[in-house]
Amino acid sequence: MAQPPKPNLHPATIAAQAAGAVDPASGGVVPPVQFATTYLRDENYDLVNPDNVYLRSHNENTRVAERLLNALEGADETLIFPSGMAAIAAVFRTVPNGASVVVQSQIYWGTTKWIRDFCARRQIALHEVDASDLDAFAALCRAEKPDLCLIETPSNPWLRITDIAGAAAAAHEVGGTLVVDSTAASPVLSHPLEHGADIVMHSATKGINGHSDVLAGSLAIKDADAPRWQMIRDDRNEAGAVIGPMEAWLLARGMRTLPLRMREMSRNAMALAEFLSDHPQVEHVMYPGLPDHPGHALAAQQMHGGYGGLLSFVVKGGAEAALKAAGRLQLFHRATSLGGVESLVEHRHTIEPHTGIPEGLLRLSVGIEDVEDLGADLGQALGQ
Repeated sequence: MAQPPKPNLHPATIAAQAAGAVDPASGGVVPPVQFATTYLRDENYDLVNPDNVYLRSHNENTRVAERLLNALEGADETLIFPSGMAAIAAVFRTVPNGASVVVQSQIYWGTTKWIRDFCARRQIALHEVDASDLDAFAALCRAEKPDLCLIETPSNPWLRITDIAGAAAAAHEVGGTLVVDSTAASPVLSHPLEHGADIVMHSATKGINGHSDVLAGSLAIKDADAPRWQMIRDDRNEAGAVIGPMEAWLLARGMRTLPLRMREMSRNAMALAEFLSDHPQVEHVMYPGLPDHPGHALAAQQMHGGYGGLLSFVVKGGAEAALKAAGRLQLFHRATSLGGVESLVEHRHTIEPHTGIPEGLLRLSVGIEDVEDLGADLGQALGQ
């Protein structure tokens, strides 16, 4: 089904050719969808294909997507899950009862809420910290000696940038594992494993798929022989946290244009961030590509080819003004999610009213539409 990708190829080439995936049976340049849930044995009860017994463990479409994502990530091994939260859960289920974890504060609310509930059930000591303050993060690691640390960079929706190498050093100093949620960057713009992270996680629903039609998550590891990874692999198989064949096929298809999409989304987001920075109705813009962003220099070191399609800005006048502006937008769909080809807007305070989100904050997921059209839409909505 797949030929190993040639070394030293650029991400756009690896992605476009699906890391060598083809259909040798038909000669097709696109791998087929294999829906079978079980696989044949011969008259001696030997497997016809030794690699395939049962769909939960052996899904060729999942393998294709994993090989492609693994090549883009530069990982030792990658596993795909049915959602980003399933991937997060798989990691945290490896933490022993009574242990300690350090988690970045003010990240995606769904992650924070689930971790809080999980840790409470398992008597795991949870410590939250603004990980973009490396000194505070390192001090907390030294004090609590966490088994696991989780950071998110760029963070959602604050767009904070955390020093991956510094966080890895702090976690490793006390014997901990560093997990990086790199959803907003995608494996095209950032490679956390190269900066010392042990595991990188994505909500593949977002930019990796890119078409708002697949729910998926992924974990990639620097060392596939690590005991924690063996636990994650076994747990995924035995608990059945697996993706279906059609979803895996769609995920691989979406990844074939990932470098192109991320490049265009980053360009569009940068232009819109500059436009919003000069708008009289905008109080503050959060985008790491802006030179005045507090994490800009670090983002320039850790990210390559752009700063992603996610940005937030605060409208003057609080919730009322922000909601009116969102309501006047004609091209930005009012919907939750990010990373798709279509642009979205979300009033985060409506979604997370008790998490410190400014009432005037609007989060944009910038798509691949013409940037002049997107800028004109924002301008009319804010009142040029």
